[in-house]
Amino acid sequence: MNSILERKEVREKLEDIKEADVLVGIPSYNNARTIGHVVRAVQAGFAKYFPDRKCVLINSDGGSTDGTMDAVQNAAIDFQSILLHHRVRPAFKITTPYHGIPGKGSAFRTIFEIADALNVKACAVVDSDLRSITPEWIELLIKPVVEGNLDYVAPLYHRHKYDGTITNSIVYPLTRALYGKRIRQPIGGDFGFSGKLAKFYLTKDVWETDVARYGIDIWMTTTAIANNFKVCQSFLGAKIHDPKDPGADLSAMLYQVVGATFDLMETYSDVWKNIKGSEPVLTCGFQYAVGLEPVNVNLDRMIEKFRLGVKELMDIWKEFLPEGIIDFFNKAEGLPKEEFHIPDEIWVEIIYSFALAAHNKLINKEHLLKSLTPLYIGRTASFVLETWESDAEEVEEKIENLCIAFEKKKSLLIDKWQEV
Repeated sequence: MNSILERKEVREKLEDIKEADVLVGIPSYNNARTIGHVVRAVQAGFAKYFPDRKCVLINSDGGSTDGTMDAVQNAAIDFQSILLHHRVRPAFKITTPYHGIPGKGSAFRTIFEIADALNVKACAVVDSDLRSITPEWIELLIKPVVEGNLDYVAPLYHRHKYDGTITNSIVYPLTRALYGKRIRQPIGGDFGFSGKLAKFYLTKDVWETDVARYGIDIWMTTTAIANNFKVCQSFLGAKIHDPKDPGADLSAMLYQVVGATFDLMETYSDVWKNIKGSEPVLTCGFQYAVGLEPVNVNLDRMIEKFRLGVKELMDIWKEFLPEGIIDFFNKAEGLPKEEFHIPDEIWVEIIYSFALAAHNKLINKEHLLKSLTPLYIGRTASFVLETWESDAEEVEEKIENLCIAFEKKKSLLIDKWQEV
């Protein structure tokens, strides 16, 4: 596969810069409306928190046709109006299309390659559609690497209780139970990492796989933890981007994220089989309450989707789900809305059974994971009903209880995994 470093204009720019201390990458695809704000926040972060460091901003673009790359080049801040007292070294800006199969992972690979070529000490990547990014994010993602000698900084946000339901109900509890680290947002999209870890990522042969398309966030987090890099999380405040209705059709995202998580279970089975329980990770940054945008939910539609799934997909589920779960579905299908409930223990067993079915290759992987959608929507409906009156703290407590249930039942997963 071609390297971005083979492009003449990129090579010339890198020869001009030679080496750098700090690099921030912004992957993009048709984000002209929002990316200017993100670029200005990054530039202000460089000026305010790293005035004496050589800083580089990379925009790795997937072939935008809406003027995204122009928006990056034209975005600028008036440094004088922000900070009169800092000596500011000029920051460099590189905008380049990336090579490889379309997807965020290919964009990240370009960022890793440039970081490697410039021998950068600390890097970060941030989403191009963020409305809530501030210059402080750059400090919070980079400083733990520069000053704390850490290798990987995951984001920690406050999110609306019905935003990020795939993370809350599957990815966080499963990743935590498997690898033993309480990284609350393993697929957050905004990360800090050391130059050493960027080099390590480049040695992995994943750039022609689904990781390059869409599995990059969970891959970066899991790879860092499973290979004993030093990890932490930084509190960034609110994550405000275009919110998604948790009852809408998230089957593509669910398939992508859960599929990548299951693939990583194969790669690192020798690691996670030996881990019991979990431990907190260092959390950087000052935590404070934030205002959050509401997320609308349509409970009736969600429960209807679950019931339709029970009618249409039972034959698939019977091939790998325990009999007790099938009986539970048959009973739940007829319950009135106010009594609808999928308990933690049942949900954990469902997710572990899907992981085992993927491991045993019982069914075509895409069919298997798409059949999870109505169950995920049913579980989300159950969670909404349970937490309608709950505040953020109470919701977090319920997610903590779910995580503990995943940890307690992990031995069943290990026993059945080893039977194969």
